[in-house]
Amino acid sequence: MGAMLTLKDRAGLDSERLAALKTELDGLTILQDVIRWGFAQTPPSDVADVVIQDEFTHDVVLPWRDVFLVFDTT
Repeated sequence: MGAMLTLKDRAGLDSERLAALKTELDGLTILQDVIRWGFAQTPPSDVADVVIQDEFTHDVVLPWRDVFLVFDTT
């Protein structure tokens, strides 16, 4: 069983868009899921950046509609 996704809305999305995002991300538990989800979008969304926090933690940035999503990976 994968880890539970914790969503923090730092963009101030309205409740409808936030609910849509939560639905979109439901079930994504590993980075591979995120990458596959991104490429399944219309248009496809590829990793925009990877920010190295330390030797074990990276933030993976993907565009989604008109905002960017940041996935914390370890």
